[in-house]
This record gives sequence, C-alpha cells and structure tokens, in this order.
Amino acid sequence: MDSSFDEFYMQRCLQLAKSGAGNVAPNPMVGAVLVHEGRIIGEGYHQQYGHAHAEVNCVRSVKPEDQPLIPSSTMYVSLEPCAHYGKTPPCAELIVAQRIGEVVIGCVDTFSQVSGKGIAILKDAGITVRTRVLEAACRELNDRFFTFHEQQRPYIILKWAQSAAGYMAAADGSPVRISNPLTDRLVHRWRSEEMGILVGTNTAVSDDPRLNNRYWTGKDPLRIVIDRTLKTPRHYHLWKDATPTLFITAEAASQQGEIETVTADFEKALLPQLMQILHERRILSVLVEGGPYVLNEFIKAGLWDEARVIIGSHSLPDGVNAPVLSHSLLREETSLDGDRILYYRNRKEGTV
Repeated sequence: MDSSFDEFYMQRCLQLAKSGAGNVAPNPMVGAVLVHEGRIIGEGYHQQYGHAHAEVNCVRSVKPEDQPLIPSSTMYVSLEPCAHYGKTPPCAELIVAQRIGEVVIGCVDTFSQVSGKGIAILKDAGITVRTRVLEAACRELNDRFFTFHEQQRPYIILKWAQSAAGYMAAADGSPVRISNPLTDRLVHRWRSEEMGILVGTNTAVSDDPRLNNRYWTGKDPLRIVIDRTLKTPRHYHLWKDATPTLFITAEAASQQGEIETVTADFEKALLPQLMQILHERRILSVLVEGGPYVLNEFIKAGLWDEARVIIGSHSLPDGVNAPVLSHSLLREETSLDGDRILYYRNRKEGTV
C-alpha cells in the first residue's frame, strides 16, 4: 500500500490513542484501526488502565455484517501489540486468533516484556508486519511510558508562572496571583493527565496548597512533598485531604490514612533517590510545581523533559527570580486570556 495511506490510518490511531490521556497510565496510550479495502470497519483505543486494550476494542467495534471481512483486513496500531499476560491477555495472540492478514505498527514497544516479542508472534503466524510508520509521532505520544522504561525514572514536567519581568513571587517570598482563572483551569487539566505532582517544603508551608484537580474532569495526581523534617503543619490540606500523598522525609512516620512518608538520605544527592522511589511505585510522570529552589535543582541536574512556563498578565515588577532553563527548545507558544504559555523541551536527555 502507498505510504501515504499508511500514514493516514496511523494518524487516526494517534487521534484515538490521545483519548486515553490521563486514564491508562502506567500503560501506554494506544489506538488501533481495522481497514478493509480502504474502508475503516473497526477502531478502538485503550480507555482505562486494567481494561481492554486498543486492539481488543477495535475488533469488538466491528459490526456483525463486517466481521467476515476481518481476516482480509489490515490492522493499524500505534504501538507494538503486547505479548504477555498482565491485566489482560496478549493482543498479539488476539490478532492471530482473528486471522488478520496484515498489521502495520507505529513503533516498537521497548518494555522488556514486549520488546519485539509481539511482532515475533505475528510473523510466526504468517502475518505480514510493517513497522515504523509515523514512528517519531508514535513514540512522542508515549514519551512518559518510554522514559519510564528506558531511563528508569518518571517523565518530568516543570511548571511555573512568572511575570513579564521574570519574577514568580513577591520579594519576601510570599505567593502572588500571576495567572488568570482560565489558565488555572488549564493547569488543573495538566494535573489530571499526570500521575504525580511535586512541591518542596517552602511551597507546602507558605501556600497550604491542595495540589489536586478541582477545575477539570479526571483524577487527582499523587501528591509528592519533599519535606525533610515534616514542617508542613498537620492542619494543612496536604495532611487533611483524602487525596493520596507521599512525603519524602529524613525520618519515617506512621501512615495516616492516604498519607505516607518515605525516608531518604538528605546528606546525599536527593533527586536520584527520589527517582528511584517513584520508579519503584510505577509513577510514570510528575508535574513539578515547586518554588524556585526545587525547580532549579531539577534544571541543574538536567532532570527534566518538558517545561511549561506561564507568563501572566498580572504585573509583578520586582520579587523572586523565576528559574532560567538551560538546554531548552521552545516547541510551542499559546495565549489564554492575556497569559502567554511557553512549552519547552529539554534538548538533551536527562539521566540519573
């Protein structure tokens, strides 16, 4: 088939896959399309972690009158079909059982339990397999998943708001409103899409933040607080709310409802320990909403993948300097009711 047709149907797979954002982690987002002689007869995506995968939903969507066409159809799928038994059976075996004759795959799944094994199952069954169609876009869609499995750490997104003059807090360190209510809603959407949200002690103590998702649909992220001596007052939201919360501290404390403490050695480099703790807990992505000290620590370590900088319309001519990114590439700039939002990517891959 002409490569332009392959890319057209793979683009549809990507559109479908994005519908699972915020709901499928720690699994990847995946979309699948079944095509017979230029007509889509089935499509699906992975909708919820632990539920049916994209390929299963795609086959299930085929109308009864089209089901005899399945063996002579081509399945397009944005990620290599899984080959292992997890929450669901292997999708590669489903494709074989449906006698689908050809499969076009966006990118290989580098997760150790797949990593070419799904493709091997298909080829061993005599199925024609083509790969690397819109490969870069398919990998980028699941940057969080690939970073987690290939670098053994969560995908890190830095976020802060600053004034046009480059300040993110008043001179005395007290918080000030910089962004507008519409941008606040966008930030809560970002929270709903990530598995964790992180702040340091100063933010926890000064702001009494909730760090949950109140202005958008979807789940709350795991709240992660770096608090060496547990300075965060016990009557603050981080201790009282029902949202799961993880305190990284020097001394262990008993678990309190949804609140858990994990010890780290603060005399040693903290970020490598933090990455290991979160990797062990299968936290694929973290939105870092801390103050300048925490943000700068991630930047100095090169330990970030994206940064989202809000330049607010509210004036703040003096105060605490916002961080300055290094090795950054501006990928996109948007505006929202007077606020500018800059989206950066790290030019180099941070490792720990």
